[in-house]
Amino acid sequence: MKTRNAIFAFLCLLLMSIGTEAQIKRLGQDVQYGASLRGTFGDGDKTPFWFTNNRYGLGTFSHNTFMARTYIKRDVESDASRKWGIGYGADMVTGYGNHSTFCIQQLFFDVQWKMLRLSLGQKERCSELKNEELSTGGMTLGINARPIPQVRLELPDFWAVPGTKGWFAIKAHIAYGFYTDNRWQRNWNAGTSYVYTQDSKFHSKALLMKIGNEKKFPLTLKWGLEMACQFGGKGYNVIDYRGNRIEQGVKLGGNLLKAFVPSGSDVNDYDVFSNAVGNHLGSWHVRLDWTGKNWSVGGYMDHLFEDHSQLGMQYGFWKDMLLGIEVNFPENRYVSTLVYEHNGTKNQSGPIYHDATVENPLQISARDSYYDHHVYGSWQHGGFVMGNPLILSPLYNSVSGMGGSLTCKMNRINAHHVGLKGSPTDWLSWRMLYTYERNLGSYDRPVMDPLKGHFLLLEAVYRPRQLKELSVTAAYGLNHGSLLGNANGGMLTVSWDGWIRKTR
Repeated sequence: MKTRNAIFAFLCLLLMSIGTEAQIKRLGQDVQYGASLRGTFGDGDKTPFWFTNNRYGLGTFSHNTFMARTYIKRDVESDASRKWGIGYGADMVTGYGNHSTFCIQQLFFDVQWKMLRLSLGQKERCSELKNEELSTGGMTLGINARPIPQVRLELPDFWAVPGTKGWFAIKAHIAYGFYTDNRWQRNWNAGTSYVYTQDSKFHSKALLMKIGNEKKFPLTLKWGLEMACQFGGKGYNVIDYRGNRIEQGVKLGGNLLKAFVPSGSDVNDYDVFSNAVGNHLGSWHVRLDWTGKNWSVGGYMDHLFEDHSQLGMQYGFWKDMLLGIEVNFPENRYVSTLVYEHNGTKNQSGPIYHDATVENPLQISARDSYYDHHVYGSWQHGGFVMGNPLILSPLYNSVSGMGGSLTCKMNRINAHHVGLKGSPTDWLSWRMLYTYERNLGSYDRPVMDPLKGHFLLLEAVYRPRQLKELSVTAAYGLNHGSLLGNANGGMLTVSWDGWIRKTR
């Protein structure tokens, strides 16, 4: 840990030395600061779903909580007119009744040259090609879990390829980082025999392309591939395919290259049944948009794959995916944006998995069990799934009778979701989320009668004209049905956001 911190400190000092004295002086300009107080109250079986999820790991699992948050940041976009841009931020949270008593939510430093950005540290990042306020979130990397500290080289916005006159653009990133939930995993698994890991590493990459030029023709197409994995570290309570327990704290394989190009094998694989080392998954993204004069409509697909069985067309590629539509209406006093999504993950390549053997050479790579992994537990960070929260996080495992497990055994779902927002006046805005989910458990732990859940969020934000820095957000949440039981709750947030030497 000391070596890792030293490397980050050295890189930050190196990057901050770039540029002239005038460039350094502007680091104190266009700095935003803020503080907020949040309280929740209610009763019932579980906290309202949308109070808990898609809040970057800061959602509450308790009914009565209090949270204080303060931040300071400078967006790298402040230097959009310059060749070099610099941004930074720090964001801290404390309180009681929440998932963590105190945490550093964000701590990052960005340096950008033209369109290319190097980002160091822990930073909240949106899902690809989705509306952050109204969508249920990305299938591979969403907004559900706390951000992971990482080194990330990226084209953060679509970059028009020279010579294409703006008709072809790309967006990409490659990142390596490390998980910060060692203590939480130890405590969550205390006294159990479930698998967990310590000091595991993170990798993600994406390449998205865009065809179209909105300035000359209203139709644009975006598509591409996003991939991520968890690798390395030490494994505990790991069982090999013969049913034997491997020693505690066994070193898990993987390095930067094997994370980038999936290869190798896990410590509990037979040599003949070897798979890619680590917990690999990804998404195919497609989005088609039509942009009118003061309105737009877009349709999108986010297709999740685990390992390689859903990467191609062999195992019913079209059967499992998140499908959505987003409509931005002409300016009016009622509704500004509508999002509808359908999320289906019932197939998962089918119910049968079989490795090829001498006796039966037929290979069937099915029963994917989305987000689950036999060494790392699941695709999670601090108990929250890192993808779409409709596949319930390990923190909900009491629902499936597996408290203390890191697995996601409620991953076969069929869900419909609607999100709406509007701004009746310049001082009042609102948002509504409603989700209906039918959950069949998993192929390993099936639910004979589908569990059903209705999740509702109603939210209003008041910003007084006389105090533009102040905002008051009131929200009502509801759960109903057999999936998470019945619950009601309220959430009140008071925020103050200001600027230091604003020049933009």
